[in-house]
Parts: sequence; structure tokens; C-alpha cells
Amino acid sequence: MSMKANVKAVNGSVLREIELPAVFDEEYRPDLIKRAVLAYQSENYQPYGANPYSGMRTSAEGWGSKRGESKIPRIKNGSRGARVPQTKGGHPAHAPKALKILVEKINKKEKAKAIRSAIAATVNTELVAARGHKFEGDAAIVVEDAFEAIAKTAEVRKALIALGVGADLERAKLSRKIRAGRGKTRGRRYKQAVSVLVVTSGKFNAANNIAGVDSVQVTELNANVLAPGCAAGRLTVWTEAAVKKLGEA
Repeated sequence: MSMKANVKAVNGSVLREIELPAVFDEEYRPDLIKRAVLAYQSENYQPYGANPYSGMRTSAEGWGSKRGESKIPRIKNGSRGARVPQTKGGHPAHAPKALKILVEKINKKEKAKAIRSAIAATVNTELVAARGHKFEGDAAIVVEDAFEAIAKTAEVRKALIALGVGADLERAKLSRKIRAGRGKTRGRRYKQAVSVLVVTSGKFNAANNIAGVDSVQVTELNANVLAPGCAAGRLTVWTEAAVKKLGEA
């Protein structure tokens, strides 16, 4: 059964009705979506591990047996133990290895199905509402191609409000807060709620400075932007050209 959606102008008025591609009828698979998101995020992990020679740069040698002392290596001209994990400044026991493989793999067909499932979830009104988004009307929001020609952020915000997602933009704007814990000193000082995803047929940068809003080309869609935090059903605004290109893929 094919789905239909209204194409709206940038001022919010309904222009016409179009038939959505078959990908929007894909079955909902939260298990595959979670795997695809975690696999995508694992590619950004930074390898870490102990220096292989930590605690080993010492001239310590064992005293041998028959001295009533443990056989651990001891520094020369002294008696303090060194090198082994149970000594001060010794080599760490079972230290993390920098060569550990951190990237999680996922089959190509599973990844493709996860992306299709996440795309279909963007027009599921119940899933989008359950994710906490605030919007008016149906979750399937398609806007005319003139939206992609907007160059100013203020005009993009005005158009999004006319499309019925203004409450969600305000929700994301008010959610910005300082992170609790040590992470605030490690390049992630603020936490920001995720809001609207704008999917276009070409490059579109005018929405980048709106709090919580992301823009992506339809050819570069991935599970991470469609389902942040492994939760599918992100509030998404599609341009008509992006929907057509998605149907041609």
C-alpha cells in the first residue's frame, strides 16, 4: 500500500499531493537500526592504550633465591621493587592495548535495510511523537523545492515554523545546558536536544545554525542522523526533489 503526503509551500500552504516511494513502507526494525547506529559511531572511537614500555625503563634485576626476599626485580644500589605490576611505578597489569579493534562491523544488506527502516520511521506519526518531538498535523512533511534556495537562517526558521515544527525548534533551543561531570572539560561542554532533520537533494547550509537542526543530502543519509541515540522516528522535513531522488535510488 503506497503512502501519500501533501507538498507544502514555504509559507505552509498545501500545493499538491504526491505519492511517496516504496521505501517509506519499509517494516520497522529497531534492532537493525540500533546495530547500524552503533557501527557508525564506532568509527569515531579514538584508540587508546598504555605505552608498551611503561614501567620497563629500569635497570632492575632480581636478587635470586635463598635470600628470604621475594624474587621481584629490584633497582640496583637499592632494594625497592620495580618493573612488575605489583611495584610502585611498575608496568600496568592487563593494560588496554592501542591495537584493539574498536570498529563494529555490520553486513551491507543489514545496514541498507536499517537505513530504509529509519527512513520509513520518519513518516510514522506515532514513532515521531513517542520520540518527544512536537509538531502539527502529520509527520510526513514534504516542502517544495524552493526551500532549498533559501540562503538565510532567519528565513529557514520562518519556513520551518510555517511547516508546523516551530514548537520543536523552541523545545530544542531551551534544552541547551552544561553537561554534568568531567566531560564538560573535554570538548563536550554543552548538551543539546535533537530537533528537525532537513533532507535536501543538494548541498544546503542555511539551517546549520538553528539549535538542534541538522541538514543532510538525501544521498548521504545514514542511520545516525535518522535515528540519533538509536531511537528511530526523528522529525524530518523532506524537499520534493529529495523524495523523488530517493524513489529513483
